[in-house]
Amino acid sequence: MVSAKNLQPAIAERRLAELGIVLPPVPTPLGAYVESLQTGKLLYLSGVLPVVAGRPIFTGRLGKELDVEQGRTAARTATLNALSAAREELGSLDKVTRVVKLTVYLAAQEDFLAHAKVADGASEMLRDVFGEDKLPVRMVLGVASLPLGVPVVVEVLFEVDA
Repeated sequence: MVSAKNLQPAIAERRLAELGIVLPPVPTPLGAYVESLQTGKLLYLSGVLPVVAGRPIFTGRLGKELDVEQGRTAARTATLNALSAAREELGSLDKVTRVVKLTVYLAAQEDFLAHAKVADGASEMLRDVFGEDKLPVRMVLGVASLPLGVPVVVEVLFEVDA
């Protein structure tokens, strides 16, 4: 399928199937906000946590209770939840024309320095689903704590067919 607007093939849903990825149920907001909001050609996602069935897959800080690989797994899980929220809002991930920005928040020990390696778990998932040409700009921040004690939260901004 090719969109008349951008002449790019619709590949995200096909790539999910090829990778054997079944997206999880849409995350439930933990407070007074919505998971996603589309305005014009932009789809904003709230900070998305690495939860499965409403429970964190890991708790703790990177460099203390958790290592880099556990952080990467948490980042990938949060990104899958973000993709689920985006699909719910759009109907299909094939409507994404660009992944604009990825922000990754890491609950990390003061001397933890592998922020980029952990955040790559999220970036690589987006690359695998949308393609190398749609990789976003990225900001990675180390913080003292995150909701529910999770080690990672991702925030994503997509450009979409309006």
